[in-house]
Amino acid sequence: MEGLSPLHRRVAGIDVHRMRHVVTVLIEGDDGTLSKHQREFGGFKRDMKAMAAWLQELGVELVVMESTGIYWKSAHAHIERVGIPALVVNAHFIKYVLGRKTDMGDSEWLAVLARFGLVRGSFIPPKDLRELRLLSRYRRKVSQMLASETNRMHKVLEDGGIKLGAVVSDIRGVSAREMVAGLIEGKPLGEMLAMARGSLKNKRDDLAASLDGDLSPRHLFVLCQLHEHVTALERQLAQIDAELFQAMTPYHWAWVLLQTIPGMDAIASAMILIEIGDDMSRFGDADRLASWAALCPGNHESAGKRKSGKTRKGNAIVRYLLCECANAARMTKSSLASKYRNLKVRKSYNKCIVAIAHKMIRLIYFMLSRREPYRDPGVNYEAMSARKNAPRWIKALKNIGKLPEATAASA
Repeated sequence: MEGLSPLHRRVAGIDVHRMRHVVTVLIEGDDGTLSKHQREFGGFKRDMKAMAAWLQELGVELVVMESTGIYWKSAHAHIERVGIPALVVNAHFIKYVLGRKTDMGDSEWLAVLARFGLVRGSFIPPKDLRELRLLSRYRRKVSQMLASETNRMHKVLEDGGIKLGAVVSDIRGVSAREMVAGLIEGKPLGEMLAMARGSLKNKRDDLAASLDGDLSPRHLFVLCQLHEHVTALERQLAQIDAELFQAMTPYHWAWVLLQTIPGMDAIASAMILIEIGDDMSRFGDADRLASWAALCPGNHESAGKRKSGKTRKGNAIVRYLLCECANAARMTKSSLASKYRNLKVRKSYNKCIVAIAHKMIRLIYFMLSRREPYRDPGVNYEAMSARKNAPRWIKALKNIGKLPEATAASA
């Protein structure tokens, strides 16, 4: 690349495959001459260790590799372990010149781009967060399985004429679960009605009608399987949540801050923190973080005309989590809910939710950068604190005899 000054003298490019890693190392000598070294390595641990040792032996300053599926992770971990900086780049931005395409050519092209500083690495979180991602993303999958099995239970009950889902608010609630178990065991109607708790006690007639159906032996068999699977998934989800909460110890300050945002609970805060980390300097500013999460409008302009502003692809996990939190925030008494109502007048529901999620990701950036909790401009926190703590304060003053008589009589 004529006219460009190299930024690195010893670089390596790796073309990553499942069981084959093609490596090209470019080394610039003191006299300006450029030497090229190329080797191939397998995909086993011994091969990764040998590759990392070879790069270390050549004194490589920077390694660049494509983000090929999940196959780059093992190579990146071994290179990181020997202390060599490694960039994982999106293949979309480093397409090789058309024609004469080989694995060796790809690795050499990566090394050339690295040598002149023409690539920007993707965000790779620290080792602890990378491992926690396995846990948080598995939790999402288990949660989806639980929702799917619950819907299947609704269908089986409806198919058998049982309308329990139309009377109870949650079929996985304590009362509904016991009633479903009673149906499986063939208990009489009177015993199942006695399982009603809370407000369900006032719906005995509706409950009795909803439990009157025609469940065949096959209905009962499938229902039994679903009931056991739902119970097992809930137990598994509780174990994963406990492990996630325990893993938040090093990030406790950030975890607590995120929970001050309306619509964001402990689980959502932990899963978002695992995806983005607690160091916002990696992203540079709030706009880049929003762009990385694909929560901002896309840019597509040609010949002076602005075309579709559809959001591009990004971190699907962060986008999914923040859209869920935005959906919860719209039902709170906060400025986020006010913004949703203002947007809803002229935009669709989906666009409003993405807009609220965009605002939330920017809030997260500034909160973690400044280490400050969220303070809603529409909430009087002093008055809210006084209403919450006034009875306790008055009781404490009474106990020590410091409350004025007139105030004590009115209290």
